[in-house]
Amino acid sequence: MPPPAAPMRALLNALPKAPVRSCQRLMSTSRRPTSPSVTKAQQAQPLQPFTQRRFKFKTVEEAKSRYRSGPFSWKAGLLFVGTGAGLLWYFEFEKGRMQRKRIADAAKGVGRPKVGGPFELIDQNGKTVTDADLKGRYSLVYFGFSHCPDICPEELDKMARMYDLVQAERPGVMLPVFVTCDPARDTPAVLKEYLSEFHPDFIGLTGTYDQVKAMCKAYRVYFSTPTEVKPGQDYLVDHSIYFYLMDPEGDFVEALGRQHSPDQAAKVILDHMKDWKGPLRIAR
Repeated sequence: MPPPAAPMRALLNALPKAPVRSCQRLMSTSRRPTSPSVTKAQQAQPLQPFTQRRFKFKTVEEAKSRYRSGPFSWKAGLLFVGTGAGLLWYFEFEKGRMQRKRIADAAKGVGRPKVGGPFELIDQNGKTVTDADLKGRYSLVYFGFSHCPDICPEELDKMARMYDLVQAERPGVMLPVFVTCDPARDTPAVLKEYLSEFHPDFIGLTGTYDQVKAMCKAYRVYFSTPTEVKPGQDYLVDHSIYFYLMDPEGDFVEALGRQHSPDQAAKVILDHMKDWKGPLRIAR
């Protein structure tokens, strides 16, 4: 009887050979699956190795400077600053325009006393002037008297400067008007000589006491002449010290006081002129 280990050894020798043959058979008969849309020429081309795209810098400093600047650049900074400055200018412009509009609309509001109105006086040349003659242009109206020792000369010098500044920007758009509060002494001849010392374009208006009083009342101007004055006696007239800016329709726009310098007042006038949308009658 053969030893029991012989059949077991024969079985173990046979087991490793079967898998080897089946694997070789599988490898020799297997094929790469192909897609019907892939041609034979494409199958024959070797696969290209994948390469990662990298930034190329000549020096290490260039690479450091790129990552140091981050996503921003000097162009982006200039664009940001320019945009911010433009928006700031626009908001400031709109703020000023709305403020000027509120001032102009306040004078025309319901329940408020109207500044300005019809009048009929004569100028320094003896010509009749009415409120209709001032329409179509802006007018700057000041009330005073020729015998005023200090305030009126100062204000008329200021008025001449304001007028020249406006005239340089918008020629022929504004009329400078001086209305006397002392018609008893300020005749047309007196006004003509007096106003020629300040500016040749000034228009001086006078008339009877009642005519002057009616215009002062329409413009809400206070003035007071002393009573019981003897003939030939000198006297002073107390009056309001304001420049009244009137628009081309004869409506009150804004009062300019002594707190405004000539340059500031001229800027206010020019800004109101820029806001005006209606027709203008320009003097030639």
